[in-house]
Amino acid sequence: MTTSVCELVAEARRVYGQLFGEEAPQVAVCAPGRVNLIGEHTDYNQGYVLPMALPLVTVVVGSRTSGQDVTVVTTTEDADEPRRVDFILPSDGSSLDPGSPNWANYVKGVVQHYRAPPVSGFRAVIASSVPVGGGLSSSASLEVAFYTFLQQLKPDDGDKVSKAVACQQAEHTHAGVPCGIMDQFVSVLGREQHALLIDCRSLEATPVPLADPGLVILITNSNVKHSLAGSEYALRRRQCEEAASVLGKASLRDATMKDLDEARDRLDDITYRRACHVIQEIERTVQAAEALRREAYKEFGRLMVESHNSLRDLYEVSCRELDELVSAALEVEGVFGSRMTGGGFGGCTVTLLQAQAVDRTMLHIKERYSGTPTFYVTVPSDGARVLRLS
Repeated sequence: MTTSVCELVAEARRVYGQLFGEEAPQVAVCAPGRVNLIGEHTDYNQGYVLPMALPLVTVVVGSRTSGQDVTVVTTTEDADEPRRVDFILPSDGSSLDPGSPNWANYVKGVVQHYRAPPVSGFRAVIASSVPVGGGLSSSASLEVAFYTFLQQLKPDDGDKVSKAVACQQAEHTHAGVPCGIMDQFVSVLGREQHALLIDCRSLEATPVPLADPGLVILITNSNVKHSLAGSEYALRRRQCEEAASVLGKASLRDATMKDLDEARDRLDDITYRRACHVIQEIERTVQAAEALRREAYKEFGRLMVESHNSLRDLYEVSCRELDELVSAALEVEGVFGSRMTGGGFGGCTVTLLQAQAVDRTMLHIKERYSGTPTFYVTVPSDGARVLRLS
């Protein structure tokens, strides 16, 4: 079962007590991971995405200290060693450079891009139930949780969209991942019982109700790990930029299939297929949000499957394990749709299904899948928040 927020806070407090003695932490915050229901690899093309915040969260507990010294500890087992970092905040305004371990770069990036500098020294412990490398945005949940922690030590202006953008910048500069805005945005602005239709160009978000008690979202982790910083993500991004440039558009958001077909002889086959996925996926995402509003779950499920097939065949970011999981889920009565979610090359699938079909779906997937899956039965949850330390 998933570790609850209370259990994560208790774990982080226990470690804090072991390391720092009697003084109890002053602040506790959390920020969720996310699953993207549809709209994959559209965010960095200025398109639409339809994610929801998860009940899986990253918790940060800690306190301000005098001086410029920082100590941060993670309890996450999948984090690279060492699990504790100590550094001194530069007092001359110089930048805080990334280094080793990798997980600490997300923290340093958020400190660097915090919107009410200078930040004072602090001690903090991180605990998380968001799986690392599963495509559920463990990195964004860490960034947003840490930003929320800093807001308690030294408040900024409270602007939520700017907060998401600062966390995105942290990932660009300190983790070297040229991610879109979706993950940080939904971790900040997620709403219980709603998915969020995000326009990645205007940064406007429209809540879409997803509160039917007869429905759940099943996330299945393939437990095949991928590293998004890998070359394939950056390569896809370059291919999209190249296609937009040939079409004379600022981004593929502005392109239609008619534009693309007219320019086909000026694009190589791979670039054409990448652009084809993005243009159609942006359209699918708008249709899917509309279907959800109408509670047309079969239509939504059909669009999910179309999205998966496009990611597999045109964008080529799926893998055998993800394809197996999707196929297995679609064989079960009560399943509306299933698709890979996240960057690809492993990670998770997301399945929309009737609540009463969950047990038989998990059983069937276990029987059919060649690997060892992990399941998360989820509902749309709230974004980042401050927790009471009682």
